[in-house]
Amino acid sequence: MRLDGRRVLVTGAASGMGAAIARLFASEGARVAVLDRDAEGAARVAAEVDGTAHTADVSDPAAVGPAVEAAAAAMGGVDGVVNAAGILLERPAEETTPADVARLVGVNLAGPLYVCQAALPHLRAAGRTRGRSATVVNVASMAALRPVVGMAVYSATKAGLLAMSHSLAYEWGPAIRVNTLCPGIIRTPMTEYLFDPAHPAYETIPGRHALGRAGEPEEVAAGALFLTGDESSFISRTELAINGGTYR
Repeated sequence: MRLDGRRVLVTGAASGMGAAIARLFASEGARVAVLDRDAEGAARVAAEVDGTAHTADVSDPAAVGPAVEAAAAAMGGVDGVVNAAGILLERPAEETTPADVARLVGVNLAGPLYVCQAALPHLRAAGRTRGRSATVVNVASMAALRPVVGMAVYSATKAGLLAMSHSLAYEWGPAIRVNTLCPGIIRTPMTEYLFDPAHPAYETIPGRHALGRAGEPEEVAAGALFLTGDESSFISRTELAINGGTYR
């Protein structure tokens, strides 16, 4: 019960990595608020973890604020945030449209900021009272560390999220610790197309990893648990690569 008594908001938790994080955190004693634009999926996961579901598109600050306040009211505060909401676009730069750019930036970069801003008063209050820092874990990507050819704007948004996380760690410490996860290829509904035998990447996935396989959402959740729990109490402004030893 490494998160006993904690109150954590998880975005993008209707499926994939966010859902795995919500489930693991609940099993470790946390109260969990599930935030996602997929109302049905959020309700389903919230029911599984005995938590609450809140609907918002993270790129819309007008929707994020009320959703975060509702989550805080339901849990009696917020002392942890995991920003797992994100979108993926595999498209060459010359084919990327202004609408693509706006959506990628809105969800992958602005979205985590809006959520953190809305949760900030609750995180600061918790950080002053619980004896340990409140926590923010932002889920970026290995593309933040090694930009991917054919995914220029996606890579830029994830690198931007990493840079923003570094800044927030200084701006909001010591009351709040801010860290970043950088997953590699993780098998989720968003990446399922890569595991189609017809996709050019299908045959190469094992060979890209020292561990010979892609990752699972539960393995990312374990990293989020570490960076949220007290075992990482002296860790802030860092990034944890969960990539199976990706080398190309």
